[in-house]
Amino acid sequence: MEKAEARIPYPSSIKVLDDVEKCSSAEEARLENTIYVADPNAERRLVRRIDIRLLPASMFIYLLCFLDRSNIGNARLLNSATGDSLAQVTQMSEQQYLIALMIFLISYTIFETPSNYMLKKLRPSRWLAFLMLGWGAMTMILGLFPGIIYCLTFWYKPEERALRVAFILACATLGGAFGGAIAFAVGHMNRVGGLQAWRWLFILEGASSCAFAVLTFFFFPDFPETETWLSSEEHHMARDKDTLTDWRLYLHYFVFVSISVPFSSISLFAPTIVSGLGYEGLDAQLFTLPPYALAFVVTDAVAWYSDRQEKRSWGTFSCLLLAGISFLVQGALPPTSFKARYGMLCVAVSFSFASIPPLLSWLMANLRSTGASTLAIPLNVTTGQIGQFIGIYIFKASEAPGYPTGHYTNAAFLIAGAVVALMLRRVYIRRNKALGPQDRAWRL
Repeated sequence: MEKAEARIPYPSSIKVLDDVEKCSSAEEARLENTIYVADPNAERRLVRRIDIRLLPASMFIYLLCFLDRSNIGNARLLNSATGDSLAQVTQMSEQQYLIALMIFLISYTIFETPSNYMLKKLRPSRWLAFLMLGWGAMTMILGLFPGIIYCLTFWYKPEERALRVAFILACATLGGAFGGAIAFAVGHMNRVGGLQAWRWLFILEGASSCAFAVLTFFFFPDFPETETWLSSEEHHMARDKDTLTDWRLYLHYFVFVSISVPFSSISLFAPTIVSGLGYEGLDAQLFTLPPYALAFVVTDAVAWYSDRQEKRSWGTFSCLLLAGISFLVQGALPPTSFKARYGMLCVAVSFSFASIPPLLSWLMANLRSTGASTLAIPLNVTTGQIGQFIGIYIFKASEAPGYPTGHYTNAAFLIAGAVVALMLRRVYIRRNKALGPQDRAWRL
């Protein structure tokens, strides 16, 4: 019988095998070889309670995060027809814009892993609230994503994580959709109070993050063992593993780099790409909505299937391949094929985002200790910044409206990632064949 995964809390109705009953204290029940058997109905009730407490807050936090980190792409072009865009008012050149994006990504890379350790030390509610207040204030003038993903490892078993990751990540697609819609609406506030619309965009979205930071501080769940709304019974299983020298993790990291290239380029240049499809002015903001709306549905559907069928590797591979082909077709189509290119953009955005939840769930399912999760998850996201660095340079203004370099670069990284995902699946299959009957199987 396989040992239960690391969900710390469980209700009193859960029945435990005889070796646990012999333990004289709850602490002794933490022994690594202890086996737990949970009542399925009690397990489902617990998952629902966790979902209600954790998921909506995590989704809304990440929605605000993505709005604030990607609104520069909207602000850059907002009200350009009247000479009031960010680029025009600040007289920002193309190179200066790219440098600004690079500075953000460098900071993002440096602080990802330390941020996760601070989250563990200071409690999620306090640290996430601090991050929200900080980025909201700076927007009115990031560490968040790996922190939220790390929190999921406290609360959910591996087979439950991909769908929850998808719900949170899909809020990035909602952020992209709402970002365009919000920019369209705020665009009509141009010159209100003597401020350009792009300034109002930063103020309104930053203020929302600051306000929600207060609620996060008081109500966001921390660790299962500290929450009073849970049963006092708990269990925790862990194995030490040298996270830095486990080479198969670097295959995971490479695949995440491959998806980070289109994630970055889409997030920061979606309005620019759409403007190259024949949509200009405020319409360019509004027409960024359909690709992200479709991506929200596809991302959740792929994650649900990957979790339900225990096929995270196939979910990752299929999405990477389909997104890569879509970008390849976009690059090959004539610049004047606006409708066909827009349709392929919708497909590319959808499957690019949809590849991330099963990929992250696959990684988390194969981390064998809390220490490994604390380090490997932010390392994965930090390494992925290599892809984001690349993504900010590939859509060149001189290549408008076709942007072949951008589309072909995205296609190359996605297809390479799909190949590595297949290699990684083969690694786990070979490792499983070498396991003894008492060993814990690697998940595919």
